[in-house]
Amino acid sequence: MEVKPGYKQTEVGVIPEDWDVKKLGAVVEKFVNGGTPSTKNENYWTGNIPWITGADILNQKVADVRRHITKEAVKCSSTNVIGKGNLLLVSRTGVGKLAIAPFDIAISQDFTGVYVREDTLIPEYLYRYFDFNQAVLQGQNQGTSIKGITRDTLSAICIPLPPTKAEQRAIAEALGNADALLATLEKLIAKKRDLKQGAMQQLLTGKKRLPGFIGEWSSRVMSDVCWFQEGPGVRNTQFTSSGIKLLNGTNIFRGRINLDTTDRFISLMEAHGPYAHFLADAGDIVIACSGISIDKFHEKVAVVTEAHLPFCMNTSTMRFKPHHDSLLSPYLYHFLMSEIFKSQIGSQATGSAQLNFGPSHVANVTLLLPELAEQTAIAGVLSDMDAELAVLEQRLAKTRALKQGMMQELLTGKTRLI
Repeated sequence: MEVKPGYKQTEVGVIPEDWDVKKLGAVVEKFVNGGTPSTKNENYWTGNIPWITGADILNQKVADVRRHITKEAVKCSSTNVIGKGNLLLVSRTGVGKLAIAPFDIAISQDFTGVYVREDTLIPEYLYRYFDFNQAVLQGQNQGTSIKGITRDTLSAICIPLPPTKAEQRAIAEALGNADALLATLEKLIAKKRDLKQGAMQQLLTGKKRLPGFIGEWSSRVMSDVCWFQEGPGVRNTQFTSSGIKLLNGTNIFRGRINLDTTDRFISLMEAHGPYAHFLADAGDIVIACSGISIDKFHEKVAVVTEAHLPFCMNTSTMRFKPHHDSLLSPYLYHFLMSEIFKSQIGSQATGSAQLNFGPSHVANVTLLLPELAEQTAIAGVLSDMDAELAVLEQRLAKTRALKQGMMQELLTGKTRLI
């Protein structure tokens, strides 16, 4: 492949001629491993030194500090305290996760702390490079029962290096600004979701009435105002490579159904024969009812459209058809996403961290129903809030894509900031 003027082909790809390729070991001052203080000594876990495992890294940041240890625990164990601003690499379970230490922090054996040579490299640039090239780390994951990356393996990894720390810093700051915008959007979306949950709690219980409505509400159980059905337990031996798609709980996410990647089908003969009464219809409301964490259940509710069809229900999913003389579909859709439904199902369902429930549990759920006109108005308000969330989520997705493009341009030198 022809390389354009000013660039060169290297073992890490095409980079500017004035960039270099260095093995990580040549630009690192030291690697520091971690460990776990003895859990039998309770006194070790009463200090003020934050201590983390790989599970505490989320979205390439230290998301949580659940435990703190004492200086004595550091002294009497293999853990080490990594100074603020240095790179934390998950080098065992969860390879590919990384973060910049936000403060002095002790690390478990999941981590390797990386101190770079300050005359050559800034940690934030190395962080950005590995964030973009997680496959570089994951490809070096070795071992049988417990995989990991050794110091020797880390030392041998090649990285492209801009010639000045100023350029490295400019790249890191530009990507940091993109992260800040993403964080702002994520916080705004989280706030809007909380506001919608609050609105549902008020509007679906009648605690807050919309203007113009004064009539009494009725308390009804789900089995009186809605037909619902759990999908059948289709056996693995019945799966085919083509035919009619099967809906599983994993196909429902944030109010949407995605069957594009499913590899589970049943034959046309079975779908239109013994399983014909499990074929979904446009307008059905579907939910996941197994293996779902209660805090995320509202993301597992969706409405079937003609574009989704045909598909057949499968185990771990349910579908709903309200009796339209007393309950409207848009009102039921929002009710199923509400804390009101969650709390009633959570009190009956089996499982602790994850819900597992079926028609017998749903039948006992109580909902408060206004007249149909008020149901329509309430659903309209909540749907408007959903539309606002959808716009923000689209903006978030576009911003993530833009950041990905920025990383591709900046970390390969295709676009220069200095």
